[in-house]
Amino acid sequence: MEHYYTGLFNYIEQIIVLPETDKASIRESFKPIFVPKDTIIEPAGQIPHYHNFIVSGYMRNFHLDKDGIEITTDLNEGPRFFTSYSHFMNRTVSNESLHCITDCELLRINRDEVSIRAEYSQTQKDYTIQILQRHLEEEKRRLYDLAHLTAEERYTKFLRQKPTLVQHVPLRYIASYLGITQRHLSRLRSQ
Repeated sequence: MEHYYTGLFNYIEQIIVLPETDKASIRESFKPIFVPKDTIIEPAGQIPHYHNFIVSGYMRNFHLDKDGIEITTDLNEGPRFFTSYSHFMNRTVSNESLHCITDCELLRINRDEVSIRAEYSQTQKDYTIQILQRHLEEEKRRLYDLAHLTAEERYTKFLRQKPTLVQHVPLRYIASYLGITQRHLSRLRSQ
């Protein structure tokens, strides 16, 4: 199970050096779990209970539009933190579901444990803020791209930034994430 934690430590240490006391705290508070392919780990309509770190695998956030069609709003692979952030932090009911597209190895921490660990950790607040800022910037860029780039430009950028997702994630999720139809994405791919 140590490989679960090594991935998390490497991810955080791209931002800040973790003292051994914080590494020990992370080992105590983040629980490793294996989630089988095509599992919803946090359904919409509930308060998200866990902050997840993807050690391996592919996940997405999605919600249903007014016609009941799934809209993929986030699509990622490990190593990365992944949850419905604002709902998790504010303990509010989420309109999003978290879906393990493939088998996933995760580290999870519950909301109460996050608060407890923040009291004692030398670095948690610093790296949490920086990671959250990084995710907010990614989301701002994605929304900008949806508004200003053509479908072809969005797909080309997606291929450049997330090339392995195309090999492991169904096209319908990628198309939804890019804001285009699956048919249009198939046409772009054939070109």
